[in-house]
Amino acid sequence: MHMADALLSPAVGGVMTGVSALAIAYGVKKMAGDTLNEKKIPMMGVMGALVFAGQMINFTIPGTGSSGHIGGGILLAAILGPFPALLTLASVLLIQCLFFADGGLLAYGCNVFNMGVTSCFLAFQLIFKPLMKRGKKGETGKPHAAPQHIIIASIAAVVIGLQLGAFGVVLETLLSGITELPFGAFLVLMQPIHLAIGLVEGIVTAGVLCYVHRARPELLDSALEDRPIPQTLPTKQILISFLALTVLTGGILSLFASAYPDGLEWSMERVAGTPELEREGPVYETASSVVETTAFMPDYSFSGDEEGSVLGTATAGILGSIITIVLAGGIGFIIHRVRKAA
Repeated sequence: MHMADALLSPAVGGVMTGVSALAIAYGVKKMAGDTLNEKKIPMMGVMGALVFAGQMINFTIPGTGSSGHIGGGILLAAILGPFPALLTLASVLLIQCLFFADGGLLAYGCNVFNMGVTSCFLAFQLIFKPLMKRGKKGETGKPHAAPQHIIIASIAAVVIGLQLGAFGVVLETLLSGITELPFGAFLVLMQPIHLAIGLVEGIVTAGVLCYVHRARPELLDSALEDRPIPQTLPTKQILISFLALTVLTGGILSLFASAYPDGLEWSMERVAGTPELEREGPVYETASSVVETTAFMPDYSFSGDEEGSVLGTATAGILGSIITIVLAGGIGFIIHRVRKAA
């Protein structure tokens, strides 16, 4: 659901960049309290890398000719907490935009809001957390929610978060005056296809969280209660497992991604007759020029390799994951150091 610059007016793109910047700043402020410690910093990097790799895999939505990929907001929030999750996902989206030309620079604020704020803040806080806490209360004598509650909470939160994000895309194009995408027709296509995508992502999210629940349920508890991961809690097994899954996903499974257009492109093609729109103007040209300069592997392939190659895709998956670990983990480390020095 990465929006391109052509779907937005400069005014809407600028306002949404400001809104997302405020959300990120609020998250950083909350993280500068007592929620971030040495245990959570590597978890931010590794989880960010896993989401980066996961977003490279488009899965087919049967009978539609469309595909989708995970957003990862609920998965990140359920393990890291909402504020580190938003910062981590914002890092993933920035890397995708600047280095792989996936999502426009003008549209970056919209993408952070539609994929991050709606899930990490709204759906996690209003759907996932209450359902998980209700599950814990329902299991008399058990300190942690049962797997069935994790499954229900994951699917419900992912679906709601993705529906909010899809509606955000439609509303932003309306406010931008994109006449090729009439509000009603675009909405009728965007919401159902992202409902199907959300169901698949919800199941994937539930599977990962059920594994974490079996291995280290304290991780889920710390995120639900918005507190640091206990210093005495062993996390090496989880980190190694997620690193292995990241390599497998980005380096191998990404090679089998669906060739069908994603839900946004699919909806655009049926409404506007094309999955891509064109816009002219200095703002669009500047944003495009920046991305063309920084994107060393556009569309997750080697420059000049228009058809894409197995080696290019695998390299993009591994390299992007490494950059994500450095950026997301590095930002967490800097915030932690600044907090300690204050």
